[in-house]
Amino acid sequence: MMKIKPLGDHVVVKLIEKEEITASGIVLPDTVEKEKKAEGEVIAVGPGKMLESGVRATIDVKVGDKVLFEKWGGEEVEVDKVEYKIISADKILAILER
Repeated sequence: MMKIKPLGDHVVVKLIEKEEITASGIVLPDTVEKEKKAEGEVIAVGPGKMLESGVRATIDVKVGDKVLFEKWGGEEVEVDKVEYKIISADKILAILER
């Protein structure tokens, strides 16, 4: 099994697919889903961006966090037939807690 090790301030996120049918049975068209933010689980976190002072900036998320992020940012990659998104840590909008 291949691993992805992000560099700098990048984060690898596995997308969490949302249900396209509401509880009442209404099917949502693709245009509705495109407007929403994406949810995912953090799979790997880079070491942080190197600052001019020579110190690495910390990243606020950790492996296992469920996050909300901008859907259209980052790069989509497929590893071992699983799709991931590699995004900059500043594109993560929130950590979801239950």
